[in-house]
Amino acid sequence: MVLQRVVRAVIMGPPGSGKGTVSGRITKSFGLNHLSSGDILRTNINAKTELGLLMKSCIDQGQLVPDDVMSRLILSHLRTIGQSGWLLDGFPRTVAQSEALDDAYTVDTVINLNVPFETIKQRLTSRWIHLPSGRVYNVDFNPPKRPGFDDETGEALVQRNDDKPETVIRRLKSYENQTEPVLEYYRSKGVLETFTGTETNKIWPHVEAFLHSKFSSLRQKVAQKDS
Repeated sequence: MVLQRVVRAVIMGPPGSGKGTVSGRITKSFGLNHLSSGDILRTNINAKTELGLLMKSCIDQGQLVPDDVMSRLILSHLRTIGQSGWLLDGFPRTVAQSEALDDAYTVDTVINLNVPFETIKQRLTSRWIHLPSGRVYNVDFNPPKRPGFDDETGEALVQRNDDKPETVIRRLKSYENQTEPVLEYYRSKGVLETFTGTETNKIWPHVEAFLHSKFSSLRQKVAQKDS
């Protein structure tokens, strides 16, 4: 029997690029574990682990979590899932974090969602939320039946501070400045694959086709080694 090569991938894209949707489709179609750095961070803070307390201290003081602490957190989590394929989302965010990941694992591919900032700005600033339930509406493609109010309860919708235009622009610029060196790092290693577009449903078929091809070539390499 030929063993299937474990696939390890990273997905990158600015806030509002459709990264969450694409990640969900990848994990469903290809059986990878979706590991969100934000979720892992929150779990450790809530569980008051040693690293969680350290990170909470940084966040409470308005400081960035140091690269080595973030890397230790993610790598320790990766070790707990053993020999399973995974899709990392939200990590690495700096070249130092990329190098720490490379020291421990071979990253097969980095999927970069390149969505124009203007599209993202329109997408995010159109988003309104019903806080008690978490229901999300978008005035362009998923509007509430009555503008400004939740369909089920009739309660008022709010716009998160993160979704206000000035905050969105600041976040997008910050993302670009922080991640461009990481994209360049993976580009130089030959594992970066960029998908450009304005609609997730139009980008997804290209991502899916690429991953089918990638999985197939990795399986062939394993078969050649075993033969």
